[in-house]
Amino acid sequence: MPRIDFTSHRLYIDAALVAGRHIGLDRAQANYLLNVLRLKDGTGLLVFNGSNGEWRATIQPDGRKSATLRVEEQVRPQPARRDLHYLFAPLKHARLDYMVQKAVEMGASHLRPVLTRRTQATRINLERMRANVIEAAEQCGILNLAAIAPDITLDALLADWPPERWLVFCDEDAEIADPVAALQPVRGASELAVLIGPEGGFDESERRALLAVPQVLRLSLGPRILRADTAAVAALALVQAVVEATI
Repeated sequence: MPRIDFTSHRLYIDAALVAGRHIGLDRAQANYLLNVLRLKDGTGLLVFNGSNGEWRATIQPDGRKSATLRVEEQVRPQPARRDLHYLFAPLKHARLDYMVQKAVEMGASHLRPVLTRRTQATRINLERMRANVIEAAEQCGILNLAAIAPDITLDALLADWPPERWLVFCDEDAEIADPVAALQPVRGASELAVLIGPEGGFDESERRALLAVPQVLRLSLGPRILRADTAAVAALALVQAVVEATI
Protein backbone atom coordinates (compact mmCIF):
# COMPACT_ATOMS: atom_id res chain seq x y z
CA MET A 1 0.00 0.00 0.00
CA PRO A 2 1.48 3.42 -0.98
CA ARG A 3 2.38 5.61 1.97
CA ILE A 4 0.30 8.72 2.55
CA ASP A 5 2.19 11.95 1.87
CA PHE A 6 1.37 14.32 4.74
CA THR A 7 3.99 16.90 3.71
CA SER A 8 2.13 18.13 0.61
CA HIS A 9 -1.04 20.21 0.56
CA ARG A 10 -4.16 18.21 -0.39
CA LEU A 11 -7.20 19.54 -2.20
CA TYR A 12 -10.57 18.01 -3.07
CA ILE A 13 -11.48 18.60 -6.72
CA ASP A 14 -14.99 18.05 -8.08
CA ALA A 15 -13.80 16.86 -11.49
CA ALA A 16 -12.48 13.72 -13.17
CA LEU A 17 -8.73 13.28 -12.70
CA VAL A 18 -6.72 12.22 -15.74
CA ALA A 19 -3.03 12.72 -16.46
CA GLY A 20 -2.43 15.89 -18.46
CA ARG A 21 -5.82 17.44 -17.74
CA HIS A 22 -6.05 21.14 -16.85
CA ILE A 23 -8.71 21.94 -14.23
CA GLY A 24 -9.82 25.46 -13.41
CA LEU A 25 -10.19 26.20 -9.72
CA ASP A 26 -13.18 27.98 -8.28
CA ARG A 27 -12.61 31.39 -6.72
CA ALA A 28 -12.48 30.13 -3.13
CA GLN A 29 -9.96 27.39 -3.90
CA ALA A 30 -7.78 29.73 -5.96
CA ASN A 31 -7.80 32.32 -3.17
CA TYR A 32 -6.86 29.66 -0.59
CA LEU A 33 -3.93 28.32 -2.61
CA LEU A 34 -2.62 31.65 -3.91
CA ASN A 35 -3.30 34.10 -1.09
CA VAL A 36 -3.51 31.96 2.05
CA LEU A 37 -0.94 29.25 1.31
CA ARG A 38 0.94 31.55 -1.11
CA LEU A 39 1.75 28.78 -3.54
CA LYS A 40 3.80 29.79 -6.57
CA ASP A 41 3.63 28.81 -10.24
CA GLY A 42 4.64 25.15 -10.61
CA THR A 43 4.21 24.25 -6.94
CA GLY A 44 3.10 20.66 -6.49
CA LEU A 45 0.14 19.49 -4.42
CA LEU A 46 -2.08 16.43 -4.12
CA VAL A 47 -5.65 16.28 -5.43
CA PHE A 48 -8.46 13.74 -5.13
CA ASN A 49 -12.13 13.56 -6.09
CA GLY A 50 -13.44 10.60 -4.10
CA SER A 51 -13.40 8.17 -7.02
CA ASN A 52 -10.18 8.38 -9.09
CA GLY A 53 -7.55 7.98 -6.37
CA GLU A 54 -4.96 10.59 -5.43
CA TRP A 55 -2.93 12.52 -8.02
CA ARG A 56 -0.02 14.90 -8.01
CA ALA A 57 -0.76 18.22 -9.68
CA THR A 58 0.95 21.57 -10.21
CA ILE A 59 -0.59 24.98 -9.86
CA GLN A 60 -0.61 27.51 -12.67
CA PRO A 61 -1.74 30.95 -11.41
CA ASP A 62 -3.55 33.45 -13.61
CA GLY A 63 -3.21 36.62 -11.55
CA ARG A 64 -4.06 36.67 -7.85
CA LYS A 65 -7.65 35.47 -8.02
CA SER A 66 -7.69 32.55 -10.43
CA ALA A 67 -5.57 29.50 -11.16
CA THR A 68 -5.51 26.20 -13.01
CA LEU A 69 -4.20 22.84 -11.90
CA ARG A 70 -2.35 20.52 -14.25
CA VAL A 71 -2.89 16.89 -13.26
CA GLU A 72 0.41 15.00 -13.48
CA GLU A 73 0.36 11.39 -12.20
CA GLN A 74 -1.55 9.12 -9.86
CA VAL A 75 0.23 8.47 -6.57
CA ARG A 76 -2.43 6.35 -4.80
CA PRO A 77 -5.21 4.22 -6.31
CA GLN A 78 -8.77 4.53 -5.10
CA PRO A 79 -9.33 2.09 -2.21
CA ALA A 80 -12.44 -0.04 -1.82
CA ARG A 81 -15.24 1.73 0.03
CA ARG A 82 -16.11 0.39 3.46
CA ASP A 83 -19.71 -0.17 4.44
CA LEU A 84 -19.87 1.45 7.86
CA HIS A 85 -22.88 3.72 8.39
CA TYR A 86 -22.86 6.29 11.16
CA LEU A 87 -26.33 7.34 12.31
CA PHE A 88 -26.78 10.09 14.86
CA ALA A 89 -29.24 12.39 16.54
CA PRO A 90 -28.32 15.90 15.27
CA LEU A 91 -26.38 18.33 17.43
CA LYS A 92 -25.99 22.08 17.23
CA HIS A 93 -23.45 23.72 14.91
CA ALA A 94 -19.93 23.47 16.33
CA ARG A 95 -20.50 20.12 18.04
CA LEU A 96 -22.07 18.70 14.88
CA ASP A 97 -19.07 19.95 12.87
CA TYR A 98 -16.73 18.17 15.27
CA MET A 99 -18.74 14.96 15.22
CA VAL A 100 -18.91 14.80 11.42
CA GLN A 101 -15.17 15.38 11.09
CA LYS A 102 -14.35 12.69 13.65
CA ALA A 103 -16.76 10.18 12.10
CA VAL A 104 -15.00 10.64 8.76
CA GLU A 105 -11.59 10.24 10.42
CA MET A 106 -12.82 7.03 12.07
CA GLY A 107 -13.80 5.46 8.75
CA ALA A 108 -17.55 6.05 8.40
CA SER A 109 -18.70 5.61 4.79
CA HIS A 110 -22.21 7.03 5.21
CA LEU A 111 -23.57 9.70 7.56
CA ARG A 112 -27.24 10.21 8.34
CA PRO A 113 -29.04 12.39 10.92
CA VAL A 114 -31.79 10.50 12.76
CA LEU A 115 -34.58 12.38 14.52
CA THR A 116 -35.67 10.83 17.82
CA ARG A 117 -38.26 11.90 20.36
CA ARG A 118 -35.64 13.66 22.48
CA THR A 119 -33.68 15.24 19.63
CA GLN A 120 -33.18 18.93 20.35
CA ALA A 121 -31.55 20.18 17.13
CA THR A 122 -33.81 19.55 14.12
CA ARG A 123 -32.37 21.95 11.54
CA ILE A 124 -29.54 20.26 9.67
CA ASN A 125 -27.37 21.99 7.09
CA LEU A 126 -26.34 19.19 4.74
CA GLU A 127 -24.01 21.46 2.75
CA ARG A 128 -22.16 22.34 5.94
CA MET A 129 -21.90 18.64 6.75
CA ARG A 130 -20.42 17.99 3.31
CA ALA A 131 -17.88 20.79 3.80
CA ASN A 132 -16.78 19.14 7.04
CA VAL A 133 -16.53 15.75 5.33
CA ILE A 134 -14.26 17.24 2.66
CA GLU A 135 -12.12 19.11 5.20
CA ALA A 136 -11.56 15.97 7.27
CA ALA A 137 -10.70 13.95 4.16
CA GLU A 138 -8.23 16.61 2.97
CA GLN A 139 -6.47 16.74 6.33
CA CYS A 140 -6.31 13.00 7.01
CA GLY A 141 -5.36 11.51 3.65
CA ILE A 142 -8.79 9.92 3.14
CA LEU A 143 -9.76 9.20 -0.48
CA ASN A 144 -13.36 8.00 -0.08
CA LEU A 145 -15.77 10.79 0.81
CA ALA A 146 -18.50 9.76 3.23
CA ALA A 147 -21.94 9.90 1.63
CA ILE A 148 -24.50 12.12 3.36
CA ALA A 149 -28.16 11.14 3.50
CA PRO A 150 -31.01 13.49 4.48
CA ASP A 151 -32.45 13.32 7.97
CA ILE A 152 -35.00 10.64 8.79
CA THR A 153 -37.08 9.80 11.84
CA LEU A 154 -36.03 6.80 13.87
CA ASP A 155 -39.41 5.17 13.26
CA ALA A 156 -39.03 5.50 9.47
CA LEU A 157 -35.42 4.30 9.60
CA LEU A 158 -36.33 1.13 11.48
CA ALA A 159 -39.46 0.47 9.41
CA ASP A 160 -37.27 0.02 6.34
CA TRP A 161 -34.20 -1.45 8.01
CA PRO A 162 -32.40 -4.04 5.81
CA PRO A 163 -32.31 -7.34 7.73
CA GLU A 164 -28.77 -8.15 6.58
CA ARG A 165 -27.24 -5.02 8.16
CA TRP A 166 -26.07 -5.19 11.77
CA LEU A 167 -27.11 -2.25 13.94
CA VAL A 168 -24.98 -1.32 16.95
CA PHE A 169 -26.80 1.21 19.09
CA CYS A 170 -25.20 2.83 22.10
CA ASP A 171 -27.40 2.96 25.17
CA GLU A 172 -26.50 4.39 28.55
CA ASP A 173 -29.09 2.05 30.10
CA ALA A 174 -27.41 -1.07 28.71
CA GLU A 175 -25.67 -3.42 31.12
CA ILE A 176 -22.06 -2.32 31.59
CA ALA A 177 -19.76 -4.98 30.19
CA ASP A 178 -16.48 -5.30 28.33
CA PRO A 179 -17.33 -3.48 25.07
CA VAL A 180 -14.71 -5.34 23.04
CA ALA A 181 -16.19 -8.66 24.10
CA ALA A 182 -19.71 -7.35 23.52
CA LEU A 183 -18.84 -6.49 19.90
CA GLN A 184 -17.63 -9.99 19.00
CA PRO A 185 -20.93 -10.96 17.29
CA VAL A 186 -20.35 -8.30 14.62
CA ARG A 187 -16.70 -9.19 13.92
CA GLY A 188 -17.52 -10.79 10.58
CA ALA A 189 -20.20 -8.30 9.54
CA SER A 190 -19.81 -6.87 6.04
CA GLU A 191 -22.68 -4.38 6.50
CA LEU A 192 -22.70 -2.46 9.74
CA ALA A 193 -24.26 0.67 11.24
CA VAL A 194 -23.54 2.51 14.49
CA LEU A 195 -26.28 4.64 16.05
CA ILE A 196 -25.78 7.34 18.69
CA GLY A 197 -28.93 8.76 20.23
CA PRO A 198 -29.69 12.21 21.62
CA GLU A 199 -28.57 13.64 24.90
CA GLY A 200 -31.14 12.23 27.27
CA GLY A 201 -31.07 8.90 25.48
CA PHE A 202 -33.73 6.85 23.74
CA ASP A 203 -37.16 6.56 25.32
CA GLU A 204 -38.58 3.14 26.17
CA SER A 205 -40.67 2.79 23.02
CA GLU A 206 -37.63 3.59 20.87
CA ARG A 207 -35.52 1.13 22.80
CA ARG A 208 -38.09 -1.61 22.22
CA ALA A 209 -38.20 -0.81 18.50
CA LEU A 210 -34.40 -0.94 18.28
CA LEU A 211 -34.21 -4.27 20.08
CA ALA A 212 -36.69 -5.70 17.55
CA VAL A 213 -34.23 -5.20 14.67
CA PRO A 214 -33.17 -8.64 13.29
CA GLN A 215 -29.44 -8.12 13.81
CA VAL A 216 -28.99 -5.64 16.64
CA LEU A 217 -26.38 -5.16 19.33
CA ARG A 218 -27.02 -2.92 22.34
CA LEU A 219 -23.74 -1.46 23.54
CA SER A 220 -22.69 0.28 26.74
CA LEU A 221 -19.77 2.70 26.50
CA GLY A 222 -18.96 2.35 30.18
CA PRO A 223 -20.03 3.78 33.52
CA ARG A 224 -19.70 7.44 32.55
CA ILE A 225 -22.35 9.43 30.70
CA LEU A 226 -20.75 10.82 27.54
CA ARG A 227 -21.78 13.77 25.43
CA ALA A 228 -23.08 12.66 22.05
CA ASP A 229 -20.03 13.92 20.14
CA THR A 230 -17.69 12.14 22.57
CA ALA A 231 -19.77 8.97 22.34
CA ALA A 232 -19.39 9.06 18.56
CA VAL A 233 -15.60 8.92 18.79
CA ALA A 234 -15.67 6.23 21.48
CA ALA A 235 -18.15 3.99 19.65
CA LEU A 236 -16.48 4.24 16.25
CA ALA A 237 -13.06 3.64 17.79
CA LEU A 238 -14.34 0.48 19.48
CA VAL A 239 -16.00 -0.79 16.32
CA GLN A 240 -12.89 -0.05 14.29
CA ALA A 241 -10.69 -1.88 16.80
CA VAL A 242 -12.88 -4.99 16.72
CA VAL A 243 -14.03 -5.27 13.11
CA GLU A 244 -11.64 -3.05 11.12
CA ALA A 245 -10.23 -5.98 9.19
CA THR A 246 -13.63 -7.16 8.02
CA ILE A 247 -15.57 -4.00 7.01
